[in-house]
Amino acid sequence: MHGPDPSNPHPMPGFPQVCFIKNCVANPNIVIGDYTYYDDPDDPTGFERNVLYHFPFIGDRLVIGKFCAIARGVKFIMNGANHKLSGISTYPFQIFGGGWEVATPAPGELPFKGDTVVGNDVWIGYEALIMPGVRIGNGAIVSSRSVVAADVPPYSIVGGNPARVIRSRFAPDAVATLESLAWWDWPVETITAHLPLIVAGDVEALRRVTERADKP
Repeated sequence: MHGPDPSNPHPMPGFPQVCFIKNCVANPNIVIGDYTYYDDPDDPTGFERNVLYHFPFIGDRLVIGKFCAIARGVKFIMNGANHKLSGISTYPFQIFGGGWEVATPAPGELPFKGDTVVGNDVWIGYEALIMPGVRIGNGAIVSSRSVVAADVPPYSIVGGNPARVIRSRFAPDAVATLESLAWWDWPVETITAHLPLIVAGDVEALRRVTERADKP
C-alpha cells in the first residue's frame, strides 16, 4: 500500500469538501506541502480566498508544510494589511489618489513581519486567524477561533485571543526526538508501514523502529 494519491484534489470519495490544496493553489507565493488538506463544504478548492491582503508587490510568502489539517474558515492575514504606524494618522490616504499620493509611505515605513510559515503535521481549528509573519512549529494544534499573533512552539496546543500556549503535547525530550525523526519527510511507503506508531503516543517506540531500520 502506498497511501492516497497526493495529486488528487479530492482524495475522499463522496466527500468533495476535503481537498489536498497543493493541487488547487496558483499563487507562486503560496507554497503547500503534500497531503495538506482544507475542509470546507462551500469550496475547498478556493483556499486562496482565505489568504488576505496578499499583494504580489510586497513579496511575502505563505508556506505550509506536509500533512496539515486546516479547518473551515481559517484565515491568514498577510503583510499587505499593515498600515503605517509612525505618523499621527494610520489612514492609507495614498491609495485613493486625487493628490493624496503625496502621503505614500517610503520604502521600509510600512510594518513588515516576513513570511508566514506553518510547519508539518499542524492542525488549525475552525475559523482560526493567523497574523502576518507568524511561525507555527511542527505538530502544533491551534484551537478554533484563536488569533495567532506570535510564534507557536512545536508540538504545543495554543488557544485564545491572542493565542497562548495551553500545554505541550509531549515532554521536551520527546519533542526533540520527533523533530529529528521528521516522519513527514519519509518515503510514503515507510509512512504507510509505520502508521500504527505514527498515530500512537509512544515516541520512543517510533524512534526504536527507525533506529533498527538504519542498521545493516
